[in-house]
Amino acid sequence: MKPVPRPTETVSMQIEFDDNRLLSAVFGEHDRHLARIEQRLGVSLHNRGNVVSISGPPDAAATARDALQRLYDAVGEGQQIGFAEVDAAVRMTEGGNGDSVAAGTEPFIQTKRKRIIARSPTQARYMKTIGEREMVFATGPAGTGKTYLAVCAAVAMLTAGKVDRIVLSRPAVEAGERLGFLPGDMRDKVDPYMRPLYDALYDALPAEQVMKRLETGEIEIAPLAFMRGRTLPNAFVILDEAQNTTPVQMKMALTRMGENSRMVVTGDVTQIDLPGGLRSGLVDAIETLSGVPGIDFIRFTQADVVRHELVTRIIQAYDHTERARSANTEGDS
Repeated sequence: MKPVPRPTETVSMQIEFDDNRLLSAVFGEHDRHLARIEQRLGVSLHNRGNVVSISGPPDAAATARDALQRLYDAVGEGQQIGFAEVDAAVRMTEGGNGDSVAAGTEPFIQTKRKRIIARSPTQARYMKTIGEREMVFATGPAGTGKTYLAVCAAVAMLTAGKVDRIVLSRPAVEAGERLGFLPGDMRDKVDPYMRPLYDALYDALPAEQVMKRLETGEIEIAPLAFMRGRTLPNAFVILDEAQNTTPVQMKMALTRMGENSRMVVTGDVTQIDLPGGLRSGLVDAIETLSGVPGIDFIRFTQADVVRHELVTRIIQAYDHTERARSANTEGDS
């Protein structure tokens, strides 16, 4: 005899807001922000005046309440609210297992152009760790903010006078195209590989400042091969796409650090483009350097993806297919 399934526990609660003038921005046009929270958490939200009634599973209802409070506080500080901010508010409060971040305690990065606030608990840990550790490894899928947040942190430290320069580097591994067949000189050939780094810079600094600092050498963007034989004191060094380094290249890059320098190494170990099955320097470094004082490791997951929600679903689909293929391979053997 099958056990009778227990009904899912539900609770009801309310949250009341002081300033009605802020609520249209919090709720969104035609209450679309409320609908978004309902869809993500499986709760029901009903607003009457300045009171929102919430019903659903206990953890989800509490998350919805805290997310609404976070959005209300953000609007009160003059922030614009869209679906991205709604999703971030849910991520920052979700779980109730010690991983959530209390409203008003999120770390942030202040750049010339904007204030960057963490959009997931892992991003919050990442931002805090960059400020505290001399070397940080950040791994995880695309869209989690690994490179973007590192560049913004570097810009903030440069403009505050904490470092003298920023060095941004990537291995120029050919993924489907060959450098020799691209038109132009070496910089023209390399720039497409560095474009994500330029994009982050222009988001953190006015365009004229980016160009000026590139010309003076305060900001340097170069392929990893250009790092050999150098020592980089008073610098914020970012090694991006590090999964495409070899162990020898990784060791060379890590040992470029000089006095009063910081280094952030980012990459996605599921996207290795090295030819011939070469071992990834990022994978090797994580295994080798685990437990070394002064080095920290931040691991992002698909739950931290802050791009379009379709990106998360694409990553989930690929992960599911990859696991299925691995299971079939093991079964065949």
